[in-house]
Amino acid sequence: MRRLFAAFALTLCFFAGCAHAASEADFWKWFQSNEPALFDFERDQEKTFDRLATEIRKVHPSLTFEFGQKVNETREFVISADGIREAFPKVESLFAAAPSLPKWKFIKFRPRRAPFDIQYGDVSVKANSISVVLVPEGRKAGLIVLIPGYSNAKRKSFASVAFLMLDQALGEYDVETSVGSIAVRAPSETPSGAVPLRELSKLFDSFVAKR
Repeated sequence: MRRLFAAFALTLCFFAGCAHAASEADFWKWFQSNEPALFDFERDQEKTFDRLATEIRKVHPSLTFEFGQKVNETREFVISADGIREAFPKVESLFAAAPSLPKWKFIKFRPRRAPFDIQYGDVSVKANSISVVLVPEGRKAGLIVLIPGYSNAKRKSFASVAFLMLDQALGEYDVETSVGSIAVRAPSETPSGAVPLRELSKLFDSFVAKR
């Protein structure tokens, strides 16, 4: 599905007139030229984000971004592949080409964050209600995500919530490179070894370090 989306995005980009790929240097030149508007994007968020999305997708159609809050007159700017492995090399190269700017902290891939509650369609899940079982799958970690209220009738929504929660707890890079299968179940089916979601990163890092 992700590959189909990436192919569709590339086709759309071509017919929209942006078939010529921009280099990493082109993007950062544009970024610096528009730094005031980007740093204070709240003044015209929709227009600024639309322009930024257009420019970053010239580097690769799957690239996206996140902004952090202002902290001591600096902001985080996250370069993300939106979980699409084929775009990971472009995240790396765009990050490597980033200029040194006093007001910005550039980050490659969505980082780990404290998981927060998620409302996805008609499914509402509290982060502190989730537990996870890690099952070794060779060099990768298979994960069983246990969510209260899970039902097969809404399995797609619950699967989306599980992925979002894991993305928060482990970060984009580790989810895509070190996680194997992901299953979602109700807590009543709890296997042994379940840990709260907030403790998953420690267990996961210990597992990866031993592989």
